Amino acid sequence: MQQDLKSELTKQLIIDKAFNLFYKDGFKTTSIDKIMKETTLSKGAFYHHYKNKKELGTAVISLKVKKRVVDGMITPLQNSGNAFTILETVFMNRLKAFPFYDKQNGCPMNNLINEIGNTEIAYQNALKSIIEEWKIALICLIEKGKKERSIKENINSKAVAIYLISAFEGIRGIRKLYNDDTILDEYLIGLKLYLNQLKK
Repeated sequence: MQQDLKSELTKQLIIDKAFNLFYKDGFKTTSIDKIMKETTLSKGAFYHHYKNKKELGTAVISLKVKKRVVDGMITPLQNSGNAFTILETVFMNRLKAFPFYDKQNGCPMNNLINEIGNTEIAYQNALKSIIEEWKIALICLIEKGKKERSIKENINSKAVAIYLISAFEGIRGIRKLYNDDTILDEYLIGLKLYLNQLKK
């Protein structure tokens, strides 16, 4: 039992350090040696838990990156209440809530999509599954809004969902180019205008 716990803690440490380094320095430039140096564990500890960097990469996406998106952008969409208000609140407030470091470095998922999304099927599938889960949650919320008449009935739910995801991820990337939040403030004005067009 104690050995199992130690093993799980070791895996979690490796994943946490790998995520931080992938986010800060990029996936391709982060070596196994660099990750293990951060953990202060031996390289043997890495190979005890992971076959290679690809396996670690998919674990980081599935466990760390997905959790961020689920906690920040998917679970809140399932709250009870007026669907339009939930949609507006989640997308408007999430951007404002990011700490400065996250604004400077963009979205971890988007960074990985841009850096390795086309290099390995395993990465593609892991990243795509997050987008698909987010898209489904948005479609469900929009459809709920149509039924309760807080969102216009003629809205194409799938199109709106993928547009909102793309715009949100896009501004996270663009923000990295700027030293302040002016560009985010302008985006939020545009987002509010767009969302108001969906409102019943």
